[in-house]
Amino acid sequence: MYMIAVEKSFDAAHFLRGYDGKCERLHGHRYRVVVRLMCRKLNDTGLAYDFTALKGQVAEVTARYDHQCLNDIEPFNWINPSAENIASTIYDALKPDFSGVADLDSVEVWESPDSCALYRPG
Repeated sequence: MYMIAVEKSFDAAHFLRGYDGKCERLHGHRYRVVVRLMCRKLNDTGLAYDFTALKGQVAEVTARYDHQCLNDIEPFNWINPSAENIASTIYDALKPDFSGVADLDSVEVWESPDSCALYRPG
């Protein structure tokens, strides 16, 4: 089994509804997203999955959040844009891209250099 990962960053603002603390106020982060794929075999070139293709797929999903107030964008206009919800939303957006080719293992979202959430279903 092979696992590969790519990272992508984006900048966005958010606030947490119903949170009793400073995060209930509008603030921003440089989010770092780590996407991991599992592959059972290598292709004829010796790759588990093309890094360039994966980077492009992740960039396409994260571009919709870059320099936005996440609370104004679906689904975060009705669920809190927590790192946990961002990770599962990105996971759900990417999952169909890998059907039959690779298994999307997890999506990790870092809000700061020392705080992250990882989403892996099951």
